[in-house]
Amino acid sequence: MMVQGKRHTLSTTRHRLLVVSNRLPVSIKKDESGNMTAVPSSGGLVSALNPILSEYGGTWVGNTGFASNGESHDAEVRRLLTATTRGTSVRYLPVFLSTEEQTNFYEGFSNEILWPLFHDLQSRCNFAPRYWEFYQRVNQRFAAVSLKASQPGDVIWIQDYQLMDVGRLIRHKRPEGTLAFFMHIPFPAPDIFEKLPWRRQILESLLEHDLLGVQTPRDERNLVACIRTFLPSAEVEREHDYRRILYRSRQTRIQAFPISIDFQQFAHGAASPEVGRRAFEIRRQLNGIPIAIGIDRLDYTKGIPERLRAFARFLRDFPTTRGRISLYQVVVPSRENITGYRRLMHEIEQLVAHINGEYSQPGWVPIHYVHRSLPRKELLALYRAASLALITPLKDGMNLVSKEYCAARTENDGVLILSEFAGAAPELHRGALLVNPYDELGIAESLNRALAMEPQEQRRRMMRMRAWVRRHDIHNWRDSFFAALDGYSGAAAS
Repeated sequence: MMVQGKRHTLSTTRHRLLVVSNRLPVSIKKDESGNMTAVPSSGGLVSALNPILSEYGGTWVGNTGFASNGESHDAEVRRLLTATTRGTSVRYLPVFLSTEEQTNFYEGFSNEILWPLFHDLQSRCNFAPRYWEFYQRVNQRFAAVSLKASQPGDVIWIQDYQLMDVGRLIRHKRPEGTLAFFMHIPFPAPDIFEKLPWRRQILESLLEHDLLGVQTPRDERNLVACIRTFLPSAEVEREHDYRRILYRSRQTRIQAFPISIDFQQFAHGAASPEVGRRAFEIRRQLNGIPIAIGIDRLDYTKGIPERLRAFARFLRDFPTTRGRISLYQVVVPSRENITGYRRLMHEIEQLVAHINGEYSQPGWVPIHYVHRSLPRKELLALYRAASLALITPLKDGMNLVSKEYCAARTENDGVLILSEFAGAAPELHRGALLVNPYDELGIAESLNRALAMEPQEQRRRMMRMRAWVRRHDIHNWRDSFFAALDGYSGAAAS
């Protein structure tokens, strides 16, 4: 099956595709008068799947981000979502949660247990039993909406760590259905995963899917190791570039599918005259001093305090670089109602103030700190304006900012300094300078090396990375996943 000139997707989408994710691909906003509007999201997953949903018909199931506020409110949201997709073959179906459910399922189990644990930060976990109870309850709600919205022949594709129990619940009602799952965050090794009291239930739920996709070969190895360790009766077979798991008379294919971006969209946007003018203006406002950018959502996994300390170490150990480069750090607000995230924001602000206080000179400030989300054109202008990108998460499923930076470097210059614990590192290692995000001295030395890198070497490295991201874009990711699902049967093992 061909979609928009692409090679291959999923032939079974003639039976329609149903996507299930924690959030719908639109955000519901309320103005001061209480009127609601639906604003489409622009993430990579949306751009990858909307063409299939639009062309072949399908449904997207997810939460609106609003707590349920009575039947009239819920009906109004449904009408708004129907109006948003009117004239298309796509449906958006909301899953309504109470404030209590949202708190315990999302802020609790998903983000106080799974998120830190799967990022190897188990000391931040709060294994409250009530969180597991609400996780199961909400996953049941998603499963019920998905079953009602789908037909037996449909392909149901479930997204990410918040919904790992949905497949089991659907499989119980529809044993011959086609189920797929993609994990967008890292999967931990057994010695980390074993801290989860409900580890066996989670693994058994994941193995109800026909195809189970993860970001990197490391995640695939970790998941298979956890299955071997905690489900010893499971049989694991190697098949070319994937693993086949036989468990309780069901087969599951596990394979790495590194997610990506729409390269052409970013490259064309960055090359626009408007973005070019804004990039020039940013450089002029900073007196022509080269800038390194850090662009992150507010989260402790992104390694922002560690990065700021490393930048301070760079200024201290290489004093001749002072006044020759500034760090432009953007922090996009996130989960600020959670105490730990508010503390993180305060720590970042204190570090910025301390470093600027110690090293600022007339006409030069070491760190420019921005705490807000950026419009797409402003983001592209920053990518164009920055001589280097400093992307140092403690651990990341992928980190698409690194790929966006490469796509936006239309003149094939610039240097990418990338954490070796980012999922993008195995793909971009031939062009990026890889660093350990916990190694202040190593990052400082890489910054010094990047600042001194000759244009020819910059060009050689950037061209390698841009070529890779161009070939392995979001459409390639989608087509590879669907081709694997199309060619594999989860029928009972003989």
